[in-house]
Amino acid sequence: MEETVSGRSEQEFQDLLRRLELALETSQIGVWQHSLNQEEILWDLQMHKLYQTGGTDRKVSSAVWLNALHPDDVERAIAEFEAATAEKGFYNSQFRIILPEGEIRYLRSRAHFYEGPDGEPSFIGAEWDVTADVLLNRELTNQKAVAEARAIALEQSRARIEHAADHDYLTGLPNRRYFDRRLAELRADPAVKTLAVLHIDLDCFKQINDKWGHAAGDVTLQNAAVRISGSITAKDMVARIGGDEFVVVLVDIDGADDLKTIAEDILWRLRRDIRFHHEMLPVGASIGAAWSVVGEAGNLLAESDIALYQAKKSGRNRVEFFTPKLQSDLQAERQLAEELRLALIRHEIVPFYQIQVDARSRRIVGLEALARWWHPEKGLLAPAGFLKVAEEYGLTAEIDAAILNRVLFDRANWAMQSLTPPRIAVNISGSRLADPSLIERLRALNIPPHTITFELIETIFLDDPDDKTLANIDAIKQMGIEIEIDDFGSGHASLIGLVKLKPKRLKIDRQLVTAITVSDEQRRLVGSIVEIARALSVEVIAEGVETEDHARLLARAGCDGLQGYAIGYPSPGNEIAVLLTSVQRPDQHPASGNSQGNAGPTGFAGRQSAHS
Repeated sequence: MEETVSGRSEQEFQDLLRRLELALETSQIGVWQHSLNQEEILWDLQMHKLYQTGGTDRKVSSAVWLNALHPDDVERAIAEFEAATAEKGFYNSQFRIILPEGEIRYLRSRAHFYEGPDGEPSFIGAEWDVTADVLLNRELTNQKAVAEARAIALEQSRARIEHAADHDYLTGLPNRRYFDRRLAELRADPAVKTLAVLHIDLDCFKQINDKWGHAAGDVTLQNAAVRISGSITAKDMVARIGGDEFVVVLVDIDGADDLKTIAEDILWRLRRDIRFHHEMLPVGASIGAAWSVVGEAGNLLAESDIALYQAKKSGRNRVEFFTPKLQSDLQAERQLAEELRLALIRHEIVPFYQIQVDARSRRIVGLEALARWWHPEKGLLAPAGFLKVAEEYGLTAEIDAAILNRVLFDRANWAMQSLTPPRIAVNISGSRLADPSLIERLRALNIPPHTITFELIETIFLDDPDDKTLANIDAIKQMGIEIEIDDFGSGHASLIGLVKLKPKRLKIDRQLVTAITVSDEQRRLVGSIVEIARALSVEVIAEGVETEDHARLLARAGCDGLQGYAIGYPSPGNEIAVLLTSVQRPDQHPASGNSQGNAGPTGFAGRQSAHS
């Protein structure tokens, strides 16, 4: 009975060993034992498989393990085993081995210290291949690093995009979007007591771009940004909101005096020339300023813009401060500009004509068409009442075109009455002369040659006429339209410009004419202009002839033609028709007027009827 039980127990034990061996083989776990005193190492068959020794011996030399270790892991692996030995504790290590064919594998080794019945110290442990786990963890780590790097790059990209959306690429300053948001934040901040806005527009920026190119313009903007930023504190802000427009927000300044000091400092900084390669770029600025207590603040940007508009109107290179009157004046201007646009559509802009006579015979030799506005409520308006607004709102070219069309209509109407109109002078503005489609439009009007004269303002066209201006003027001359220079002597025209332009005639400014009856100096000056004109084969008309003494002295000075209140007042087309009838048909007399003396078949010896 006892033998039977003993035999069964042995059998069960052997079965258990076989199952354990099968489990170890299946899991590829090798078992080892290291006897510390005898330096004896025992490996099972699976250990030999892990290290691919090709052997089956139970006992192995420690050199087998040491030689298999990766050189970089030898020192650490030995240190870990010695530490476990010293502590007589748990051994836990992971290291690389190099298989005979050079392949690198990762092994995990774990063992427990124990003492046998005879007190022999040993470690019994197991090893298994964890290469797949290590490579997987490494891949996961790499993927995590890649994901984190991508997240960082994405965040950086988002930050760059957000910064780009809020900042100007050229100067690095905040842009209009950021400015609007920041201004709203400051207005909502209870700690902020006062706010001020400076609206800055660079003077001469277009000229810099045109003369030195856009690279010079970029350098100008960058320098301006640095100079403006250097005049404000850390709590303030400067932004670029347009091509050459900057705005500054000033927080908690003490009052208008401080604002003026800061604005003038910025203006002084911006007046200094900017170096561009070997050139010095002249620059300046116009500044509009607005200031208010936060609780009472209106639209500071709009108010500073109104002040800037006034600074530019007043001659630029200055600081102007917003006032309610500025706003009301601007609103009145804008209202007038809108009415003027409607007036052009409704044909309320009409010509009045002032005659020009030969200085010696006093015969009518020409007419000047002067713009008038038949305002539906204010009545007849002279140019002083609307031309300045027209210039500021870009309507002068349309007025020029409207007057020319009406002049051609009146001239055709007079011709139908068997009258022979003299040449008619019509003003042409710089903006109209620069219109690329001007010549095509003029040709479409079929203007009879030598019937129309264009008057060009001296200060615009004679200082430095560009190639485009000269080309358009040449094309106009080829159409049989003569060129006159108006207000000669009122500006700073050069003789070179006069030679380039080669006008048919020039008109001496009335300011030079007025004093010739009392000033020898003025008479000599007028005489000199006449001599210059004769040297260039240019005719001379004197404006502002208000007395017979003026007429006599100007004729003696050599002027070819006379124009002024002593000769005739500006009159509407129907009265000019009556006048032409009276001088071209001696048997008929004008229905109104105050003609004096005798006149020849085409002569005129007195004034037109007076009209304001």
